[in-house]
Amino acid sequence: MRLGFLGLGTMGTPMALNLSHHFRLTVWNRSPSKYPPLLQPGSTVKPAANPLQLIHQSDLIFLMLFNEQAILSILTPDLIPHLRNKTLVNTSSVSVPFSQHLNTSITTAGGTFIEMPVSGSKIPAQQGRLVGMLAANNPSLADSIRPYIQPMTSAAIYCGPVGSGLKMKYAVNTFLITVTVGLAEAANLASAQGLDLDAFGQVLEAGPMASAYSKLKVDKILREDWSAQATIKDCYNSTQLITAAAEGAGAETLLTQLCGSLYKRAIESGLADEDMISVVKCLPKRGDEECCDKKGGFQG
Repeated sequence: MRLGFLGLGTMGTPMALNLSHHFRLTVWNRSPSKYPPLLQPGSTVKPAANPLQLIHQSDLIFLMLFNEQAILSILTPDLIPHLRNKTLVNTSSVSVPFSQHLNTSITTAGGTFIEMPVSGSKIPAQQGRLVGMLAANNPSLADSIRPYIQPMTSAAIYCGPVGSGLKMKYAVNTFLITVTVGLAEAANLASAQGLDLDAFGQVLEAGPMASAYSKLKVDKILREDWSAQATIKDCYNSTQLITAAAEGAGAETLLTQLCGSLYKRAIESGLADEDMISVVKCLPKRGDEECCDKKGGFQG
């Protein structure tokens, strides 16, 4: 089986790297500057000149791009017919209607479409411990790719027909996003009250709400490390997908909408490419002149 990977961003690069340790892999990215980590001595990874060349050189193709517009810029109407007898696995976060459109377009062309959004950010991606949310109109299709997704995942759960994997991700990300903003607000309150943030982290870690995630994000706040594991702009994009899906399902997402407005404020203040926990810098304390400051930190 010849594997291909389109999109080498924050998530795509470690996912492709883990695949390359087990399979021969062809990759393509709009910016060639992303290739060096995959082209170390002894590597069998081959960069493609363009997406069409990658498709011709691959049987199973993984796609990890930022949004629907980025996907449409690559999977053009002229390119879709070349997916005949190929399997495309979309791991990107998009809307359900868009995913269903991809499924129809690719299957009509004689190809196979599988949906597999993932839960986890940069570090789980590096560790090969993402959780895949598989969706395909035939469960056997999802089962057929399990040997090839194992290097990237700690679990891959079949969620139902196309669209179900994304719906599951919306539900999971609702929890993730609200927990992240809640943690930021808690740290901001501790700081505003003059508490030692290191002690705040110790209390949180010792209690029943402790998790590897909370420890990681508290450590980032303490070190004022805003390098992205999942970016502010990714989180805002996720809130928009969740809100649209909730409206279609008749469910309320009051907290997600509030979080979305906060992440939008952070983007407008220049924090789009910082880690999602840097939203803490958009929670003002008394006496602050600016509630969001790209250059500033979060001082406890």
